[in-house]
Amino acid sequence: MDTLVHNVWIITMDNSEKRIPFHGYLSILDGRIHDIDSGKPDQSLIDEAKEVIDGGGKWLMPGLVNTHGHLGSSLLRGHGDDLKLVTWLKTVMWPNEAKFDHDLVQTAAELAMMEMISSGTTTFLDMYHLAMPELAQMVQEKGLRAVLCRGMIAFGTESEQDEKIREAVSLADSYHNAADGRIRVMMSPHAPYTCPPDFYLKAAEQAMNHQLMLHTHISESPGEVDEHLRKYGMRPVEHMHRLGLLNDEVLLAHAVHLTDEELSMLKETNTAVSHNPMSNLKLGSGIARVPEMNRQGIRVSLGTDSTASNNNLDLFEEMRFAALIHKGVNHNPESTDAYSILRMATVDGASILGYSQTGTIRQGSDADFILINPDQPHLTPWTPERVVSHLVYAAKGSDVTDVWIRGRRQLENGFFLEFDRERILHKSNELVKYFE
Repeated sequence: MDTLVHNVWIITMDNSEKRIPFHGYLSILDGRIHDIDSGKPDQSLIDEAKEVIDGGGKWLMPGLVNTHGHLGSSLLRGHGDDLKLVTWLKTVMWPNEAKFDHDLVQTAAELAMMEMISSGTTTFLDMYHLAMPELAQMVQEKGLRAVLCRGMIAFGTESEQDEKIREAVSLADSYHNAADGRIRVMMSPHAPYTCPPDFYLKAAEQAMNHQLMLHTHISESPGEVDEHLRKYGMRPVEHMHRLGLLNDEVLLAHAVHLTDEELSMLKETNTAVSHNPMSNLKLGSGIARVPEMNRQGIRVSLGTDSTASNNNLDLFEEMRFAALIHKGVNHNPESTDAYSILRMATVDGASILGYSQTGTIRQGSDADFILINPDQPHLTPWTPERVVSHLVYAAKGSDVTDVWIRGRRQLENGFFLEFDRERILHKSNELVKYFE
């Protein structure tokens, strides 16, 4: 046995019958959870373990799963706030990203990964167009878990479009299911307003040929939906459905402005949605119809989008927003519940991304888990029955003290084990001059 973690309160997320945490321990062997039980471990287990960690009564839960983001733009945090989506893209994002080099993007990605790890995210999806092979190599070397997408905007000539698809296929050929399955790759046309239908069809064909999922932005703002209607005579989701592009291997980011008919299309095709409430609110894009999605059985996960539009990657904060906004706009406190929101950020997100061995705490699953220090005023008082509520309505990413990904410790009592915190923060602050 490699590691034994004991004296912790365990939230398994394994099934709905195990909502109340129990006091116990788990052991890790070869990156997987070898044993999990309540109470104190036998002395024989303690003697057998190479490393024994007394959790001190902390909460142990699956690592969080962020199903939509753009790591490479992290240095644009706070640069171009309070703008509409289209204005923000055309005046802030695209002009600045046109000047990015690989060194800047790598620093931005390191900064984002540190932020996610320190706030409890153990799995993330990144859609970006620069330095994706370098990011894949970093993820592999540092023991992280990620879905990587070469984001494709299909402006330009047909040959330029085809080159972007070749780059995406090359990324998949090199890294899909690499690092013992920790790395996955998806095909990612950016959005219907930046990619024509024939480009989507080409991307979908390559996704099918290489057994990849497809990830894209869709129906994020009213303006893009209206423009699509004027141009094609139908709404974006309806258009994708008619083209045969919706299925259980597709993940749509945002999906804010959908009709009842479009929701039925997602249900019919088992297409999944990444809900990004904070980014949608900040950009004034609107609020996705998540309660209706849940009632219809549409698969929904949580994403942060980028720090340029959020402005943080704290999934605990994202959970709280996701839980509260739907209660408010629907005038109904029963529109969401804490346990369902917690599932969206853990096991449901992992399942949607194609990971069957993470998102839960159970024997045989990958040892992706975090420890949370409940000895905080905002988490007090607590009982086992209140832990799930506290995780969604009160916890903060800063409450996370320790992180493991596939049995490899990434954060120890708040200290990074795989990242040079001081170097990355210093370099990020130096590079901010680039935008002034």
